[in-house]
Amino acid sequence: MHPSTFSIAAYDAVSQSWGVAVASKFPAVGALVPWAQAGSGAVATQALANTSYGPHGLDLLAQGQSAETVLSNLLAEDPGKEGRQVGLVDAQGRAATFTGQECMDWAGGLAGTGYAIQGNILAGPQVVQAMEAAFLQTGGELALRLHAALLAGDRAGGDRRGRQSAALVVVKEKGGYGGYTDRMLDYRVDDDSDPVVKLGELVNLHTLYFGKSPEDERLQLNGARLLELQNLMRHLGYLQQASGLYDTATQEAFRAFTGNENFEERCDPANGWIDAPVYTYLVRKFGK
Repeated sequence: MHPSTFSIAAYDAVSQSWGVAVASKFPAVGALVPWAQAGSGAVATQALANTSYGPHGLDLLAQGQSAETVLSNLLAEDPGKEGRQVGLVDAQGRAATFTGQECMDWAGGLAGTGYAIQGNILAGPQVVQAMEAAFLQTGGELALRLHAALLAGDRAGGDRRGRQSAALVVVKEKGGYGGYTDRMLDYRVDDDSDPVVKLGELVNLHTLYFGKSPEDERLQLNGARLLELQNLMRHLGYLQQASGLYDTATQEAFRAFTGNENFEERCDPANGWIDAPVYTYLVRKFGK
């Protein structure tokens, strides 16, 4: 089996983050292709994948080597290089991509400042071209740009054998939960009929749970909004009655409700506010 696939490895200079997005007609492609380390770079290794390109490539990138130099070193050590495909971005966003002569058609890639795009057994060159256009034209966080590129490639034909799995990884210094690791985002869809779309749903959930609204977009719990929330919590068994007042019972119910739904980071029961996207989501999910 070959993880014949299409991928993008990329760097965001503004947020100082690195990431990889990948999709394939291959199960659990996220377990093989994407590798990334904050402050070092990102690697996508595929086709007749040499998975050692991931950790070894990151080690070389961590030493300050450029993407082109690391690529040359990896290939020089690999007698099977003509069956490999790999894309890299380094700590400064310099990029390189390689497609061996034994990779099955259509196979190829594109690289520019901050991104390396590659794919094999694709519907045609329009796949990587669509990915490049989407990545460059999409704004916002790196995860959103990576997914936009992946979706564009998928809708341009993607892996010509079909769809099965997809994955997206983004790293940033202290970007992980609680700031203990660099793993800011790491989602995989290992077996699905439309994995890139499913992956997008997971990225959106990540934004919902771990995003932050500006202070001027926080919603104070009062008036009709508070009453709607109280009725919702009463229906769910968190509150006995909807008084229209943000009293002690409402505050404790709100704390329990948002805690059970894992939204502690996006509200403040003591001060009676909630981020607008979370309020909208909760009303849509639980409201009558």
